Amino acid sequence: MKSRLFQGASLCVAALSVFASAALAQTRTKLTAYTALENDQLPPFKAAIEAAVPDVEIVWVRDSTGVITARFLAEKDNPRADLVIGLAATSTLLFEKMNLLESYSPTGADKLRPAFRDGAGDYTWTGTAAILAVVCYNTVEAKKANAVAPVSWDDLTKADFKGKVVMPHPASSGTGYLQVAAWLQLMGEEKGWAFMDKLHDNVAVYTHSGSAPCVQAAKGERMVGIGFDMRGAREKTNGAPIDLIVPKEGVGWDVETTAIVKGTKNLAAAKKVADWTATKGANELFSKYSAIVAHPEVKNAPPNYPAEAEGKLVKNDFAWMAAERDRILKEWVKRYESKAQPK
Repeated sequence: MKSRLFQGASLCVAALSVFASAALAQTRTKLTAYTALENDQLPPFKAAIEAAVPDVEIVWVRDSTGVITARFLAEKDNPRADLVIGLAATSTLLFEKMNLLESYSPTGADKLRPAFRDGAGDYTWTGTAAILAVVCYNTVEAKKANAVAPVSWDDLTKADFKGKVVMPHPASSGTGYLQVAAWLQLMGEEKGWAFMDKLHDNVAVYTHSGSAPCVQAAKGERMVGIGFDMRGAREKTNGAPIDLIVPKEGVGWDVETTAIVKGTKNLAAAKKVADWTATKGANELFSKYSAIVAHPEVKNAPPNYPAEAEGKLVKNDFAWMAAERDRILKEWVKRYESKAQPK
């Protein structure tokens, strides 16, 4: 009899738990978040956000930086997103200029590194992690070709690398655009375009993914991949015969950001998520995927990450990168689209 009573009580508890879960699901606010985060990052970020903000359900809309930026702008008169999470600052600055973002400074944002905080006009975006480009150099393929490892960007224009370089398409990939913008800032417009003309002669293809160049170099499909830093470190850790090279002039970089879309009907819930992204705990999660994050107390560079990378970040003018993006991309497409990877 006692056993039956316990069984009955257990069933009641289980039923109540199911009802409670169902009730919570019905009361949660669905937030549509546009993102350029990597696909493998989406489940852990969703789980972490929903654990920290239990009355929210995150619905991701994910694509490359260029595609998400174009989609957001196409919807500017009828926004579909509540938030952007993990989108380059050069995109959110463009949205800010067009008055498409809510003015909001998350709790704790003042404790983050200055480069990760909106410093222009109304505060609309908060940085979470840095994205930068490195050179992934396949040492096995280089040895076959008797090539000498590059130490500067100009070295990649040498005959050793004819048809053996791959890099991201800047209109599709944030990694591609940040490096193109870095060359123009480092060298000046005239010399920057002249450099890219020479580099183009050695490029085999421009990929639509920022990760693809280092993956292709890791597989030996190309000798040189100009690509996403963390992907390069992961491929090397997984045993790929690549060196991660930081050219002496410096490397391009951008900041992944969070921002709230102006006019969202879920403003209170979106603010809670924005607050979470500024916490130390959130930055510890970001640091699993990025070596450089916004919170100054969080450091977690992965194995085989180039120690000199942070010290070689070019001096970026993010406002210029955002304002000149369309012009730069149009010029780039006019010159180099012939080697773009088919979509």
